[in-house]
Amino acid sequence: MKLKEQSLEDRPREKLMALGPAALTPSELLAILVGSGSPGESAVELMRRILGDHDHSLKELGRMSIADLTSYRGMGEAKAITILAACELGRRRLLEEAREKKHITTSTDLYNLLKPRMEDLDHEESYAVYMRMDNSIIGQPYLIGRGGISETSVDIRIILREALQRGATTVAIAHNHPSGNHRPSRQDDALTDRLQRACQVMQLRLLDHLIVTDTDYYSYREQGKIG
Repeated sequence: MKLKEQSLEDRPREKLMALGPAALTPSELLAILVGSGSPGESAVELMRRILGDHDHSLKELGRMSIADLTSYRGMGEAKAITILAACELGRRRLLEEAREKKHITTSTDLYNLLKPRMEDLDHEESYAVYMRMDNSIIGQPYLIGRGGISETSVDIRIILREALQRGATTVAIAHNHPSGNHRPSRQDDALTDRLQRACQVMQLRLLDHLIVTDTDYYSYREQGKIG
């Protein structure tokens, strides 16, 4: 079939030029990145097949490894690297948008700030966010712990030390649950209690402890467990 006889769906570059990027499906956009498929399968069909195996989810695609992607016929290392680089750029764009919010006034603000850092992780990470009296953010969220699938270790002394070094008066912490279950564990409750007492001694305000998942969060403040 001659190029001019192919539909725009089979020619995603031409479709983008004619209609704009918003008119393309995820498979078509990804096909532009990978450039080509394999004999008997176009780039669009290849990406449609890969997305179909992962619930047509770009989040799931971003969690794949190079080895996962190259297990598909027609997907070499160069194409896999291109896709993962594009997914990472999308994640960093979300981080930039989250940083535009300079003040944390609600638990939702804190969730929106930290979700882009945590949503694609397959392990737990914990962050502290430091603020001034008016809840304006000081610097970047600080990684205070990285762990396994079900738990991570957090040292309260590190949280307090960083608060003093930054001149913060308010602190909030958050960690993710890769399982998707946002309910707190007994260890989470114990950490919150210890940190709240330590902050009181150091005359710091503990704004919140948030448990983050891809779709929801649990806030100790909203639940009335932080005074």
